[in-house]
Amino acid sequence: MKIVSGRTGSPHVTSQQFRQMLEGIIGQGSYIITSGENLKPELSSNNLLKIRSGMMAHHGCISCVDIGTYDEVTLTNGSQGMKRIDLIVNRYTRNAETEVENCSWKVIQGKPVASNPAVPAYTSGNLQNGDLVDECPAFEVHYDGINVTEVKSLLSVTDGLSGLSRKLTNTNTNLAKANTVLENRKPIFIDSTSTGSVTFDTTNFLKSGITYAFVVAVNSNLNSGTYAQEITCKLNDVIIGKNGNYYTLTSIFSGKCSKGDRIHITSYKNGGNWSGWGTRCIFIPLS
Repeated sequence: MKIVSGRTGSPHVTSQQFRQMLEGIIGQGSYIITSGENLKPELSSNNLLKIRSGMMAHHGCISCVDIGTYDEVTLTNGSQGMKRIDLIVNRYTRNAETEVENCSWKVIQGKPVASNPAVPAYTSGNLQNGDLVDECPAFEVHYDGINVTEVKSLLSVTDGLSGLSRKLTNTNTNLAKANTVLENRKPIFIDSTSTGSVTFDTTNFLKSGITYAFVVAVNSNLNSGTYAQEITCKLNDVIIGKNGNYYTLTSIFSGKCSKGDRIHITSYKNGGNWSGWGTRCIFIPLS
């Protein structure tokens, strides 16, 4: 173990160590860092591409086009009646003897074909592992005949800490909305042990602006099988269901309602006494 961000009495921080730190912050891949014009490509002609100001990271190595300037990359003419894809890479090199490192643009010319051109191969290395050449694909230049039809940027633009903070804020906002939706989606259970009849006034427990599906379950029993009963369910005084002609019943009714509606359960029996009665209403939000 050795200290990096501290005084030792002599120069000791290496470019590799600095890149290690940046990889931990930005990532180990290849990205355009939000800066300047984000390395925007601009086609001046079929033979010249301008790359506007910006900065990029590749395996922790930072390179840039200075703000207020641009780089010019010379393109090779296309071929009449042929298609081609050229690759523009940010080429990292390190001199094995002097240890001098450098980054520059390089055009790798593809093979012209009649159709379905392929992207040319490049040197895929990793400068952090000591490779002397490490090329990062940045742009594809597509040709149809002698004309450039598309310049495609291959790298994503990082948002930076402010962008990350904004995304986190938006995520938290969306989570709060999702929690509200989930909260509103919870079913509501209302129970009653009233015997013979019961009224559920939804003003007391439903939320405004929401349509609910409801299910009413009534378990009712008479003390003797010689008698019979009938259970009726009404929504705002309109009958929505009946069940009966037996001394012990489980009655299920369903429908839709909203805050302010009233559900009435009434009963009729031709004799005897109630030996058991229980009612449960379940309200499920629909919208």
